[in-house]
Amino acid sequence: MDFDVFNGDADGILSLVQLRLSDPRDAELVTGRKRDINLLDRVHAGAGDRVTVLDISMRSNEADLRRILDAGASVQYFDHHNSGEGVEHEALDAHINTASEICTAVLVDRFLDGAHRSWTIAGCYGDNFPEMAERLAQGRDLPLSNLRELGEMVNYNGYGGSEADLHFHPADLYREMAGFPTPMAFLSSKPDVIQKLTDGYYDDFVFADQSKVLISEPTGEIRVLPDAAASRRVSGMFGNQLAQENPERAHAILTAQNDGFLVSIRAPLSRRFGADMLALQFETGGGRAAAAGINHLPESDLDRFLEAFRIAF
Repeated sequence: MDFDVFNGDADGILSLVQLRLSDPRDAELVTGRKRDINLLDRVHAGAGDRVTVLDISMRSNEADLRRILDAGASVQYFDHHNSGEGVEHEALDAHINTASEICTAVLVDRFLDGAHRSWTIAGCYGDNFPEMAERLAQGRDLPLSNLRELGEMVNYNGYGGSEADLHFHPADLYREMAGFPTPMAFLSSKPDVIQKLTDGYYDDFVFADQSKVLISEPTGEIRVLPDAAASRRVSGMFGNQLAQENPERAHAILTAQNDGFLVSIRAPLSRRFGADMLALQFETGGGRAAAAGINHLPESDLDRFLEAFRIAF
């Protein structure tokens, strides 16, 4: 049996689209919203099974990864998040690179020798790596504005406090795109999918405009969004936009929730590091050097977070 395990954001979904164009499989899909990263605990694989893992932290899934490998399954793993000490096993084919300016879509692109480059470019845009997208597009006649919108909208769809907040379940969104040779073919065939996401995105930015500025300093800014599904959906993309507009600043978007906050952290684009180490100081934190998050920051930890943010950036 085959399992495809992937983050529900643009990087995870568009990485899998690439991989399955080159190596089609009838696999069980295991995914969820962007912050639902402990996905390997849902995989019950045994001898002879094949598990593909895309864009979720090995550090957060280490125990279940070892369980799956010890059960006799083979695992192919692509990721760019903080991996901890990592895992070594003869049945593990790991492609891990935690450099601050790389994403999982690029790791898959390298593995496939650029076979589906336009999907990679859309993935880079979605994961907030526009410079990488433009470098990969050099010499190719591609509609970059369309690829950027696709990547950003697929990424936007992954954010939420629960799957009920999302416009599409990530597995369903993957199925909509799977099999199309290029993003352009997908957009031409199914324009209603992206239209639904863009309509929701612009409506949700009304909530972003209501954000309260908690800290605004030359090196960093922290904003707070109200407790609403729209806030939870738009928080990550709002953080990406602020990062693009102010590349020398770090940013944190705190979305109010029961007795605390959902936190999105963006390191300055001019020096993409430190976000993961800040997030990991808190119980539900994780991510990568350039962008990370905390699933639940108790209100009692807010002052500690503000101080840690200032120290980090």
